[in-house]
Amino acid sequence: MMDTLLDKCNKLGLKMTEQRKVIVKVLSDSTDHPDVESVHKRAAKIDKRIGIATVYRTIKLFEDNNLLEKHEFKGYSSRYETVRENHHHLIDVRSGKVSEFRNTLVDAMQKQVAKEMGYKLIDYRLELYAVPIENERTKK
Repeated sequence: MMDTLLDKCNKLGLKMTEQRKVIVKVLSDSTDHPDVESVHKRAAKIDKRIGIATVYRTIKLFEDNNLLEKHEFKGYSSRYETVRENHHHLIDVRSGKVSEFRNTLVDAMQKQVAKEMGYKLIDYRLELYAVPIENERTKK
């Protein structure tokens, strides 16, 4: 069974204030890759006393403890997600929507390229920037 973000915080001995618990809930419930401002807005709906500075400090703490991964997609503010297995991202450059995907062929190719160059692949990140394909009927 995978540990939750809160479990991981507790195992690391991080002090979990009520505000941090709210931020953990927001991050754990996120299906997108929110930026700090989005996390703050969502957290403030739960507890209006949570300030943006608290969110920044908490996200930094979680990032420093390898609980969150920071993404700096071109043209967008830093976005965050909980650390998980390797996966790739497709970014819709019109809407900013980030979609995750896995592809075993891409994974194998990256490992093979590293091997051919005399390296063992230990980590990788693939980001695809795209626009939706417009249906011919919607153009008319």
